[in-house]
Amino acid sequence: MSWFKRSKAPIAEVESKHVQMPEGVWIKCKNCNEIIYTKEVERNLNVCPKCDYHFRISARERISLIIDQGSFAEMDAAMESVDFLDFKDSKRYKDRIRAAVKKSSGDAVICGKGTIEGLPVAVAVFDFGFMGGSMGSVVGEKITRVIELGLEKRCPVLVFSSSGGARMQESILSLMQMAKTSAALAKLKKAGIPFISVLTDPTTGGVTASFAMLGDINMAEPKALIGFAGPRVIEQTIRQTLPEGFQRSEYLLEHGMVDMIVRRQEMKQRLSQILRIFTKS
Repeated sequence: MSWFKRSKAPIAEVESKHVQMPEGVWIKCKNCNEIIYTKEVERNLNVCPKCDYHFRISARERISLIIDQGSFAEMDAAMESVDFLDFKDSKRYKDRIRAAVKKSSGDAVICGKGTIEGLPVAVAVFDFGFMGGSMGSVVGEKITRVIELGLEKRCPVLVFSSSGGARMQESILSLMQMAKTSAALAKLKKAGIPFISVLTDPTTGGVTASFAMLGDINMAEPKALIGFAGPRVIEQTIRQTLPEGFQRSEYLLEHGMVDMIVRRQEMKQRLSQILRIFTKS
């Protein structure tokens, strides 16, 4: 009986203490469902150390990983989307733009020039955090201008895509960007200047249907979702079950839609190798 009384106090004491775990210390992998220490994932360039799942990263983070330190010069940073149609769905387009700017950059793509291991490149990097990386008039114009920069400087053009497609709030004007960017790439190709397209998770809709698949080299990160319509829409349309891994990088590589899959840790080195080959030729 005396032992029972002594043991009761410590138990009550333990139960009264609630350990508060700071938010963001742990992260759950969307692929393998493992709970991983956040800093461990960050040290691994935001790649799951258990299953190699590539987490989405911001445009600024990707630029810091790929472009030589101190070499990146941004262009058209002040260009911002305008609600010229006075569009409203569940929210006003003006409010969506305002909220996206607070969380992310000026729009869904960051463009500029820099070097990769000393090799000059005109680069555009999508930011999925800005309205799902959707392509509106500003995105199309910035992509076109970075292609024209490559044409002017006669340096390779590199685009990292991560987008849900054309921005519905800008209607037909967003769809026009597909033709505009593709036409600019046709000029680049005619001039014999290389275009490297890197498709990251996800690259879908009008972005996939235009410039993202027009690279002289089409690269992809592992397990990235790449396609025009989503798998659920396709299944509902054709009323058939899609194959395992359909629209993922590995499936597209197997069927000749992308040229190579490159892990994030190896991306900069692989890009520099490709740029050297193009430069020598």
